[in-house]
Amino acid sequence: MMDRRDFLATSLALSAGATLAQTGARLTRIVVPFAPGGVQDILARSMSTELGAALGQTVIVENRPGAGGTVGTAYVAKSAPDSGTMVLAAASHNISGSLYTKLPYSPQKDFAPMAHIGTAGYVLMIHPDVPAKTAAEFIRYAKANPGKMNYATAGVGSATHLSMAYFNGLAGIDLVHLPLKATGEAINEVISGRAQAVIAASIGALAFAKDSRIRLIGVTSPKRSRYLPDVPTIAESGLSGYQFDSWFGLLGPAGTPAAEISRVNAAMGKLLKDPVILERLDKQGIEPQAMSNADFGRLLATDYERMANVVKASGAKVE
Repeated sequence: MMDRRDFLATSLALSAGATLAQTGARLTRIVVPFAPGGVQDILARSMSTELGAALGQTVIVENRPGAGGTVGTAYVAKSAPDSGTMVLAAASHNISGSLYTKLPYSPQKDFAPMAHIGTAGYVLMIHPDVPAKTAAEFIRYAKANPGKMNYATAGVGSATHLSMAYFNGLAGIDLVHLPLKATGEAINEVISGRAQAVIAASIGALAFAKDSRIRLIGVTSPKRSRYLPDVPTIAESGLSGYQFDSWFGLLGPAGTPAAEISRVNAAMGKLLKDPVILERLDKQGIEPQAMSNADFGRLLATDYERMANVVKASGAKVE
């Protein structure tokens, strides 16, 4: 059964589509391949209105969650190149290419890089009942209690999943995976005590920096985050060599006209100079970075290889 929030969201989307059809105006659709309230959803909604203004058209955000983000991503891959449909993608986009043995699309070949938005680190968060204040102490406790602790994620194949699977593999520990639909849900599982750990993007972790119900013990970036300067890196606090971060950007279907790619890229470049947008990104723990679609394409190719190595090191695989 559709709940009230889903009903309202669907009604608004249908209403917007009907109005646009009547006026002949063009609709741009940003597909978020995860549930409402997650990292990509918050980011997409924080700038959709301004992006629409920069493009001179209406932009709607549509959630299509499922299978670690691959359902919504496949939808965009199969959309018409001139449909105005894009996916707000992140690290999980490239992760899926190595994590899943079968995908209904190619993360590299079936998408056109439209606009890079920025990057974000992740944070290891644990329930305060776990007797650990550093990554090293957490690893020691996990080794003393194999198979007795859960880690929550935004779903199989998500960045929250692979970042923790990678952590487990490097540390040689055995935590049980508890897949959910969004980062917010995963954090709530740790707060409730039903799970003991989660690695969440900064956007999902910053609000809990001073919350006694959850403890932040390490950031995944190679150096300390300017958003959480008192939290050490995981590498410096107990797991040498560990590093994980994510890019965020808009991808369209392969074959998207060059003029449309340039138009979206220019609009995003304009937004990333807007003090209002920059303040929102700062609050989400995202370091903004505009780049050409060609540079974004090169970043995607390099990141694909990097994530393939991370997946291999994690030992994670989805049939």
